[in-house]
Amino acid sequence: MFQWRNIFKGMAMGVSDLIPGVSGGTIALLLGIYQQFIASINGIFSKRWKQSLLFLIPIGIGIVLALLLVSRLVEWLIEAYPQPTFIFFLGLIIGIIPTLLKEIDYKKSFTPVHYILLLLGAVLVASTAFVKDDNMAAVINHLSQSDYILLFFAGWLASSAMILPGISGSFVLLLLGVYPTVINAVSNLNFAVILTVGAGVLIGVLITSKLITILLAKFKAGTYAVMIGFIVGSIVIIYPGLPGNAMLIIVSIIAFIIGVISAYLLSGIDVKK
Repeated sequence: MFQWRNIFKGMAMGVSDLIPGVSGGTIALLLGIYQQFIASINGIFSKRWKQSLLFLIPIGIGIVLALLLVSRLVEWLIEAYPQPTFIFFLGLIIGIIPTLLKEIDYKKSFTPVHYILLLLGAVLVASTAFVKDDNMAAVINHLSQSDYILLFFAGWLASSAMILPGISGSFVLLLLGVYPTVINAVSNLNFAVILTVGAGVLIGVLITSKLITILLAKFKAGTYAVMIGFIVGSIVIIYPGLPGNAMLIIVSIIAFIIGVISAYLLSGIDVKK
């Protein structure tokens, strides 16, 4: 059945994918739809393609709406109020970790190997902070054929990251130097760039979702351990440092608290139902 509320869940995923360091996969986990989301992507080319599409269409509508309607706002928030914006998402991400540990029942399912996998996942993602370039690349206005090829493969890599909790597709675009170009294209409806990146995103999502499905089926505890590690490591990436004045510090603290409370409330929605 087509569920209208999934449009709002898709919008939440879309907004998160606009923030460098925040993963749409993390938000899907938070909303309790991650495994169904991955299974539905794989189900498109199976006998249950109808059910899969009915689940994915409202999610897709929500993501597209977020990209079209919120991209300018996100650009402005990151530029004008970076600390409160990132600290809100920091609270959101920290708030999801207890839920994931509870979901996998880590006290019973985790062995020392799983804790090592969690640590390795955290270190892997956190280490990308050392290659982060604080100076944004310029928007590419005159695109050559090689630029379009770069954008296609950037979309491929970014989409693989998007559906992995803790790894940000936007951050991958940032590392590849195309984030400003892509976000500018979305804001100004540059369809040549949007379609090029979109084609890469589609292929990346299909391949990565298949891999995740296999891993969850065969190594669920280990997969969760790595994903939780990715999320823990992303805290290092997202943390923007303390603001420069007292008012922004207060706003950032409030934003963090709202993020944690939002994570708690959102993660409990499906359980209550």
